[in-house]
Amino acid sequence: FFLVLPKTLILSLLLSFPLWWRFTMPKHYRPAGKKKEGNAARYMTRSQALKSLQVNLNLFRRLCIVKGIFPREPKKKVKGNHHTYYHVKDIAFLQHEPLLEKFREIKTYQKKVLKAKAKKNEELARLLLTRQPTYKLDRLIRERYPTFPDALRDLDDCLTMVHLFAVLPASDREKLEVKRVHNCRRLSHEWQAYISRTHSLRKVFVSVKGIYYQAEVEGQKITWLTPHAIQQVFTNDVDFSVLLTFLEFYETLLAFTNFKLYHSLNVKYPPILDSRLEALAADLYALSRYIDASSRGMTVEPKVDASSSSQSNDREESELRLAQLQHQLPSSEPGALMHLVADNNEEVEEDEETRTCKSLFKDLKFFLSREVPRESLLFVLPAFGGMLSWEGEGAPFKEDDECITHHIIDKPSAGHMYLSREYVQPQWIYDCVNARIILPTEKYLVGRIPPPHLSPFVDNEAEGYVPDYAETIKRLQAAARNEVLPLPGVGNDDLEDPQNLLYAGVMSRAEEAEAAKNKKKMATLEKQYHEELKMEITGTAVDVAPVEEEGEEGEEEDPDAAIKQMAKDDDTMSKSAMSNKKRKLYEAMKMGLEKKNEGVKLIEERKRKLKKAQR
Repeated sequence: FFLVLPKTLILSLLLSFPLWWRFTMPKHYRPAGKKKEGNAARYMTRSQALKSLQVNLNLFRRLCIVKGIFPREPKKKVKGNHHTYYHVKDIAFLQHEPLLEKFREIKTYQKKVLKAKAKKNEELARLLLTRQPTYKLDRLIRERYPTFPDALRDLDDCLTMVHLFAVLPASDREKLEVKRVHNCRRLSHEWQAYISRTHSLRKVFVSVKGIYYQAEVEGQKITWLTPHAIQQVFTNDVDFSVLLTFLEFYETLLAFTNFKLYHSLNVKYPPILDSRLEALAADLYALSRYIDASSRGMTVEPKVDASSSSQSNDREESELRLAQLQHQLPSSEPGALMHLVADNNEEVEEDEETRTCKSLFKDLKFFLSREVPRESLLFVLPAFGGMLSWEGEGAPFKEDDECITHHIIDKPSAGHMYLSREYVQPQWIYDCVNARIILPTEKYLVGRIPPPHLSPFVDNEAEGYVPDYAETIKRLQAAARNEVLPLPGVGNDDLEDPQNLLYAGVMSRAEEAEAAKNKKKMATLEKQYHEELKMEITGTAVDVAPVEEEGEEGEEEDPDAAIKQMAKDDDTMSKSAMSNKKRKLYEAMKMGLEKKNEGVKLIEERKRKLKKAQR
């Protein structure tokens, strides 16, 4: 072949050999070591990410937490199912993070401190510790949450974490400092003070884990959990280093959120508290007083020389502002805790639910005993318009005040009992809050077993089982709104039945007969329509009987049986038109509904046996 061809053509073929060889190879062939494609190019394992960033595992976890980068689940795991995968773009995002260089700088500086300590140069070590480089996460908050509603939507875990560490004891073993615990407690109280003063709290539920709260801030529903006020114990099965990294980011996020919310009320942030109330562990009450005073414009800003920046001048400024606050707010002022919106904030429009929450405990005064959860009630009662006090110093009013309407107590007291007030258990407060009405206090008196504490986060209608006390609360709510509800055991669907309305005395016998005829006619027309629709789908001829007019004699049919048959036919027709995947999904949904119905039947059977045993 080459002998026949001219020399110039042979030379051109040899020069173009790589291109010619490429076209003769298979289409998807890629030589070894070339660029990857597909999932192998889009994802990398954690070990590959560590090698690319040149960091250790702890620093990598820290970076991922503060930057909001999480592992991915590719459809095809190239390296195997036992690896953790990250997107390549996420790792490239971390490579250009200025915080990474800051962490490396801190690590290098810590080596200098360790070297000074190893040489027993304590003075140099102390000097280096005072000059240790620091960093802030302010830029990351702006980066991860471009708008304020974005930050509010992500506050659920943040609030739960901050409230948890606010009650934990300081521990050197877990590297939890006292200053951090105090900061978490301050942030949580600032958040609760805002929610209480703006009447944004919507739901409260006391469980074994703690107390669940749900608030609505700027249209966003925020749910968080606070632990009970008991001694917390550290466990060995929790990695607190990871939790502390999350806490570091959440503290910055909550501080920015509180700053924005307080400025929306024209209140200076951070607040300056009454030192006497703060020493008496009444931080939430002191914050409420501060917000009320600031929103009313009572505080006067002192003039500070711009050139003075020493610590003594800062201390004098704080003492001056605190003295002004204490001078204008009497320590025994009871109304300072309860009134939220100042005169200059009255133009803010409130929705119907906020107005209802604001006036729920209006004109009611509560007194808290020592054994009740004081911090929770200090948060809940002012959020719904109540006035309260407690035992001890710094309380707004004393126990012998004649204006007290309710005394919250958890166990019988041997002290003086006042006839002008009602002694109820703390559960009465939470049930009234969830029901939005003042419930009768007979079932909540001291010494009695209170009714079940129902969760406001559960939709009883969707679950298929409505507890008896939920029905009682519903009737009390209807009575408060002057509405009429069906009798017990009768649903809203039963009200459409003329026979039930006749028994209830809502309509006369003639009206009932006319309504029954109309209902029968509508059922017949609906049946005819479904049969014609079935004939069009299947293409078969179906004999459709004409609809008989009123007054014609015909064979009586049961409307309920016809409706059930039509529902069954519709189900069969719908399943025949489904694909296999949708049909299996539909059958799985039906199995789930059947399991839910079995659970409801089991609860009703237990309830029946319990009532029988009580007789």
